[in-house]
Amino acid sequence: MSTRRAPAVTSSLSARKTSGKPRHIVVVAFDGISPFHLSVPCLVFGEDRSDIGVAPFDFAVCAVESGPLSTSAGFRIDAKHGLGALRNADVVVIPSWRDVDERPPGALLRALVAAHRRGATVVGLCLGAFVLAQAGLLDGRKATTHWHWASLFASRYPLVRLDPSVLYVDEDRVVTSAGTAASIDCCLHLLRTWCGATLANRVARRLVVAPHRTGGQSQFIEEAIPQTGRGGRMNELLEWLQTRLNHAHDIDTLAARLAMSRRTFTRHFQRTTGTTLVQWLTWQRLARASQLLESSDRSVEAIAEESGFGSPVSLRQHFVARYGVSPTAYRRQFQAVADA
Repeated sequence: MSTRRAPAVTSSLSARKTSGKPRHIVVVAFDGISPFHLSVPCLVFGEDRSDIGVAPFDFAVCAVESGPLSTSAGFRIDAKHGLGALRNADVVVIPSWRDVDERPPGALLRALVAAHRRGATVVGLCLGAFVLAQAGLLDGRKATTHWHWASLFASRYPLVRLDPSVLYVDEDRVVTSAGTAASIDCCLHLLRTWCGATLANRVARRLVVAPHRTGGQSQFIEEAIPQTGRGGRMNELLEWLQTRLNHAHDIDTLAARLAMSRRTFTRHFQRTTGTTLVQWLTWQRLARASQLLESSDRSVEAIAEESGFGSPVSLRQHFVARYGVSPTAYRRQFQAVADA
């Protein structure tokens, strides 16, 4: 869950905007860029996924500087567009930044402000949050960045409500993420917002990554890949729980299942998932409910029961808190995409 929900689920049924034109996404490259950080939005938004039902985006990479750009890996890249490409962008992505102590060029900062002012979504992945903050776009808003640079960020930009513990934050057409893999989570979150969970999950499977790590999940997961022994048993438990979301679960019963004390179970669950049992179950149940709303004609009552919320009232409360719309409204917006 993003730390504050965005109303973006009401904006589109697919990669195409309500006007019928493809959503225009521009990624900003610069001299010294990390190839990995640049590749994340390119893989999620720039690849042709029409074979799995995702309508193509109008996608481009533009360069801050002219001429071939160096990368941190030693090779060079050539972007065909300059900053002028931001003038017509619906989404502008800053995939990182080369040096937290270097002020981004004024032309880039002005272009970002102008893009957001006319209605574009601006995205700062990892150290890209420093660029958005320097442009003043994060003042008064919640944001996140890589935990290693959080203290510096907080001291440098005191008007930003920084949350250094979460994976990404989406607030008022300004999106920021933590580092590295969290950039993938953030881009998949945007894809899910525009296209729905079904299509976003297809892209995640194509990329061989987890289909949904919500924004509020912690950056600090000690066992991202569970090891043998207790870590492996915990991973097996998570898979078991996902097949029984419509059942009630409590810590004591699950701890006994793994022959752990309540305290040990809680510690291992936090290490493996980065969150609490209650929060993890809520996120999994919301993901299940959204998939059922998109892909089935079951009643809201039946979906509430099957996803583990028990009643339509409980489902609605959690759904509105997460997505900003009711289950019925969500179904109207996204079921056509899932059917297609």
